[in-house]
Amino acid sequence: MKISTKGRYALRLMLDLALNGNDEFVALKDIAERQSISKKYLEQIVPLLNKSGLLRTNRGYQGGYMLARPAKDYTVGEILRITEGSLAPVACLDTEINYCERQNECITLPLWNGLYKAVTDYLDSVTLQDLLLESGMSKAESGNTSNS
Repeated sequence: MKISTKGRYALRLMLDLALNGNDEFVALKDIAERQSISKKYLEQIVPLLNKSGLLRTNRGYQGGYMLARPAKDYTVGEILRITEGSLAPVACLDTEINYCERQNECITLPLWNGLYKAVTDYLDSVTLQDLLLESGMSKAESGNTSNS
């Protein structure tokens, strides 16, 4: 499994909002500049996060984005599933029901199931706040306290 640029940049965008939001909307151009990511690329990622309810948006003067919930309430797994789709290591685990015609005799299926469980359990156990705290970012302790 390889996380794409889209997933990595979405995570960086969300971390930037957690660190710099302070209950205020943050302009995408500021995030792009701080993260050294093309604003056009971020403009492709934001709709995915916004549609999923992870962001609050404000248009116009002093517009921008902020987290819809506190940083402690976002997991890395949630963000990556929105941007990457499935995190399954093999195609037959992409859907909730395994439709592979060989599933009953597949000797490797338990291996892939175990890997998938280990990856998702880990990614679902790490929050934005955890990442900020681990990096030593002082604002992470309060997180973003938006309520909506």
